[in-house]
Amino acid sequence: MTASRASSILRGALAVLIVAACYEAIARSGWFPRALVPTLPNVAATLWALLADGTMLRHAATTLYRMLCGFTLAVAIGVPLGILVGRFRPVENFFMPLASALMPIPSLAWVPVFILWFGLGNTVAILIVFYAALFPMLLNAWSGVRSVNQLWLRAAGAMGAGENALFWKVILPGASPFIITGLRQAYLRAWIAVVGAEMLASSDWGLGWVIYDAKEFLNADVMLASLAVIGCLGFIFERLVFGALERATVQRWGMVREAKA
Repeated sequence: MTASRASSILRGALAVLIVAACYEAIARSGWFPRALVPTLPNVAATLWALLADGTMLRHAATTLYRMLCGFTLAVAIGVPLGILVGRFRPVENFFMPLASALMPIPSLAWVPVFILWFGLGNTVAILIVFYAALFPMLLNAWSGVRSVNQLWLRAAGAMGAGENALFWKVILPGASPFIITGLRQAYLRAWIAVVGAEMLASSDWGLGWVIYDAKEFLNADVMLASLAVIGCLGFIFERLVFGALERATVQRWGMVREAKA
């Protein structure tokens, strides 16, 4: 581990500790009922109990399955479609008005419609995640292709590069910072969508369902434990997957430079 990465981890841990200390001070201040604002030891004990009996693990696995299915489908369709939209004017003229019309509609607004069409369960949650993650992915891929320097394309074409070489050697590296940004945005929106969909359309399993069900019984410790699991899963995935992907592509290709401490 490099010194810069170790320093970044320490800064992140310090920020988490400061926020946790502030919350703990508020929880112990007596300003709010203890049932509504439990202390961190109580939340940790609840989380441990739910992990020990396997309940939280099953809820987390169910949510991850729904989120990753919808997110993967959005990436598989959004990236190629965004590249085509950015590369060919007729494709852009067809799809961009559709995207402009559908983007303002919140993903959760589709939940009642999808429930009527598909019933409760995994299908609705996966489709809601797909809808939420598709547009950030499509628009960032489109923006990335449009931002590629035309001088690069003309120079590569003058040296005899065909369409296939232009894509792999010029367009993809040039658009990669936008595509990585689109992946991050789509991933965050996928988490928001899956938790919201589980609150409205799930049936007994999923972290969103746990939070909604705990609210009915004022189990704030269960709600906060579930939120902690969502935050940890999101953070780990973002750091391990997107960080590694960024280092393997845009940083290696020299398209971005690492920020200095």
